[in-house]
Amino acid sequence: MLSEIRSVHFIGLCGTAMASAAAAMQEKGFHVTGSDQNVYPPMSTFLAERKLAVMSGYAEANLASRPDLVVIGNAISRGNPEAEVVLEQKLRYCSLPELLKDYFIRGKRSLVVAGTHGKTTTASLLTWVFEHSGLNPSFLIGGIPNNLGQGARFTDSPWFIIEGDEYDTAFFDKRSKFVHYLPEVAIINNLEFDHADIFENLAAVQTAFSRLIRLVPRNGLLLANGDEAQLKPLLNVTFCPVKRFGLGPQNDLLATALKLDTESSEFNLGAARFRIGLVGELNVRNALAVAACAQHCGLTDPQIQSAFDTFTGIKRRMEIRGVGGGVTVVDDFGHHPTAIRETLRALRLKFPAQRLWAVFEPRSNTTRRKVFQAELAEALALADGTVVAEVARLDQLPAAERLDPARLMRDLQSQGKPAAYLPTPEAIVDYLAPLVQPDDVVCVFSNGGFGGIHGKLLNRFDQ
Repeated sequence: MLSEIRSVHFIGLCGTAMASAAAAMQEKGFHVTGSDQNVYPPMSTFLAERKLAVMSGYAEANLASRPDLVVIGNAISRGNPEAEVVLEQKLRYCSLPELLKDYFIRGKRSLVVAGTHGKTTTASLLTWVFEHSGLNPSFLIGGIPNNLGQGARFTDSPWFIIEGDEYDTAFFDKRSKFVHYLPEVAIINNLEFDHADIFENLAAVQTAFSRLIRLVPRNGLLLANGDEAQLKPLLNVTFCPVKRFGLGPQNDLLATALKLDTESSEFNLGAARFRIGLVGELNVRNALAVAACAQHCGLTDPQIQSAFDTFTGIKRRMEIRGVGGGVTVVDDFGHHPTAIRETLRALRLKFPAQRLWAVFEPRSNTTRRKVFQAELAEALALADGTVVAEVARLDQLPAAERLDPARLMRDLQSQGKPAAYLPTPEAIVDYLAPLVQPDDVVCVFSNGGFGGIHGKLLNRFDQ
């Protein structure tokens, strides 16, 4: 069936993974077209450089050529005119994860990095270990590693490293994306409730991860965080090897002689001593998983350490965006209470004597809801002061399901710390400007653009 396909159309072309896959398909000799309603840099530039035109907007006419295969992006829903034509005319279609499985992963050694938190950092670090060791891996990561300069690449190497997202695959396939990725090694960093728009409860999330675990072959390896209580019930399997990593004594791969300082972390793994230029326990676990996976795949400890020494981080993961008026502004993708908590703990290590402000935009489908009402307050209370932006699209949720910003403010203020709920980035900048002092640190948590608030903060602080 695959040999019959010569032309491919991508609906929702401008997503990072979709655009990268489309460009790779074109390089393989396929005739590629695509459409999107959000055509802007950097992906529009990426596609233009590869002479891959984007049809702006969705329209039935975009499928007039009747392509051999249509790839339907995760953001596309019923009612999209192109999706309706695909179904009506019974055109051959698939999701992006299915395309990746059949055209890019099958026949390769697939290393899948999953978990509620830390996927992007762990996948980036693992990819760099392989790249730095000359193995030229294919990779697909939900962020931009500084060492690699892009989030996706497809090569002829036998290795494929992919960030395994538990979010659903497409409107016609509600399984998690990672079930399509043919794992030889699966890394599961942790497991918590998230994505409240598609998972009803924690048990549903555990079911999704159990499906990934069932796909690990007997000649593969499941590497799982043995410190994670909610992951533990899924690990009693005999059909594939299982190794637990973590900081507690129950783990097979134990990080011992742990040392955390303001610029790096050190840990022992067996007889080997590793040092990574990332701070905090969360990054020790990330690096521990990477070292264990790399050792399993035949890399030496000196190769791993050499890559650790040259790893320069990921955009939007505890990324210092600049210093204005002596105030350091940090950008972080954290949008779950645990991620916020662990990032603030790590920043306390990095900036031990400085005041720390948290600016949080609740825009994910989970943090817009009240499911983490108490947990958000506990996490944000680790900062010396907090500003919360207006909850995104609050009117689209039933009143009983919404996060209560007023209660969040009361919970934070009751601990004697300043807290404000403000509607816009401009209002947040106006609020913080007279409060911050030189040497303060402001960490902005958002999984979106947040109205360019980082630059606005830096410009105001400079003044």
